[in-house]
Amino acid sequence: MTVTASARPPLLIFDGDCAFCTTSVNTMKRLLPGMPASAPYQWTDLASYALTTKDAQSRVWLIVDGHQYGGAAAVAALLRHQPNATLRALGWLGTVPPWSWAAEVGYRFVARYRHRLPGGTPACRMKPGA
Repeated sequence: MTVTASARPPLLIFDGDCAFCTTSVNTMKRLLPGMPASAPYQWTDLASYALTTKDAQSRVWLIVDGHQYGGAAAVAALLRHQPNATLRALGWLGTVPPWSWAAEVGYRFVARYRHRLPGGTPACRMKPGA
């Protein structure tokens, strides 16, 4: 899912109440040299990014280069903005069917079961309808 937005510094918006999500963001900060700033959606003025609470509860968002990328598209965009050519190639691959379809299915699976993954807690459970 991609939506045009006004140009701003890159920002990764995630669910700060989810320990799995927070751990994942902290791991990416350690491993990815091109990791943008990140903020929990609970501390972010979502309306200024044309996002709703329901949007933010349902997927991670990356705002970069005047666009908003959600879910698997956010992960692919994050990889495309890395200095490492292999990671950039993986990011581009994540935009091309059938790889993009597989990435979205994988993203939805992880999001749905994040409360059962390492670092996950009952607070990580997705809200019904999100």
